[in-house]
Amino acid sequence: MRAHFFRLIEGLRASYWFVPSLMAFFAIVLGALMVWLDAGPATGLLDGLGWYQKAKPDGAHQVLSTIAGSMITVAGVVFSITIVAIAYAASQYGPRILTNFMSDRGNQVTLGTFIATFVYCLVVLRTIRGGGDGEFVPQMAVAVGLVLAICSIAVLIYFIHHVPNSIHINNVVARIGKQLLRSVDDRFPAQVGDPIDEAEQASEELSAGERALQDGTGAKAVCAHCNGYLQAVEDEALMDIACDKDLVLRLHHIPGDYLFDGEMIVSAWPAERVDEATGGSLRRSYSVGNNRTPTQDILFLVDELVEISARALSSGVNDPYTAITCLDWLGAAVAQLGRRRMPSPRRVDPQGTVRVIAVPDSYAGFIDRGFGRMRPYVARDVTAALHMLDTLAQVAARCRLSDRRQLLAAQAESLLTLAEEELHGPSLERLQERYRQTAHSFIATDQIAEKAGTLGARARR
Repeated sequence: MRAHFFRLIEGLRASYWFVPSLMAFFAIVLGALMVWLDAGPATGLLDGLGWYQKAKPDGAHQVLSTIAGSMITVAGVVFSITIVAIAYAASQYGPRILTNFMSDRGNQVTLGTFIATFVYCLVVLRTIRGGGDGEFVPQMAVAVGLVLAICSIAVLIYFIHHVPNSIHINNVVARIGKQLLRSVDDRFPAQVGDPIDEAEQASEELSAGERALQDGTGAKAVCAHCNGYLQAVEDEALMDIACDKDLVLRLHHIPGDYLFDGEMIVSAWPAERVDEATGGSLRRSYSVGNNRTPTQDILFLVDELVEISARALSSGVNDPYTAITCLDWLGAAVAQLGRRRMPSPRRVDPQGTVRVIAVPDSYAGFIDRGFGRMRPYVARDVTAALHMLDTLAQVAARCRLSDRRQLLAAQAESLLTLAEEELHGPSLERLQERYRQTAHSFIATDQIAEKAGTLGARARR
């Protein structure tokens, strides 16, 4: 059930109606409460304040009417400005960025503040009576309405600053980059059961269940019942089901994958222990929706950085410095990941029995998803290409494992090879010289030395 709860929470976070509706509801409760206090327990509470002048029915009615009318007008303006900002961000940075802007709590609270003030004033207005013995003016409620109006003005000032600040490209990229860094911290190592020791994993023979799942014999396939993107996997639920039913599960997809109706998502062994109820429980551990979300899909954040840099390096925009900003944040994430141990795909229960075999994480796949997909766009611009070589060299200098440094060296070499097809003359010579300067940062291999030694011959050809 938590997978479906996660999907609901993600939908509410990215909606513009939930927070304003919640604030409007509390405004109704606050208005009714203040009127009740004025009519009963707190009657005459403000009479002892010499500096406070009691409002007459006509004056209170006019003040609250003015506040309510202005608040609903400003709310419409705020909504219009927000839509314009979202449209601008989608056209400039890509439609995937809409997820970040829709989840912006500042915009939601701003809209909710004006709507809540409007609703509060309406609730209090209907209780004001004038003339005769039935005159009633909720003095405390009117005073709270004035306070809400002042708070709304403060929120409007904040909103005027927040909108241009939120669509500034450096801030957009920084939000994505910081979320990517947090995701690396949260995901590595993974939290499905306990990780099996790598040395033991290398020496241990596969269990009967693992061999059966590897061969595809005697396993039960659990298939998706809808089309959509895999948004989240309830890992603890999968482990609990595997332990309760004495199963070994093999997962075939990670968050971010698109699932087709009827596509296999889990293989379970032995097949005879997987009844219809168990299959339904396994299926409910997967949350499927219409779009990708960054909560468990770390590659979605990488794709956002790639998309922004690709648009920035297009011929119509030609903004290499935005691409450089994306390279910096991507490099920070790759460097942080380079110091982490990739978790084993084999996850064990407290007794040490392998219960879940996840899709393995790959450092090579991560850097190829980022630097590899940026490469065709970066190779056409000498400024971005020079910075990408520097970034790869800085990341390699922070990697302790030689195989990962070799992967980064291969990315640098691939960039140079592609740039030799795109660039010519002094621009290409600068890039070749920068490659010679940074080659030692990756790893002192014969291949890199040979590559650096043949650059001059390539340039002459």
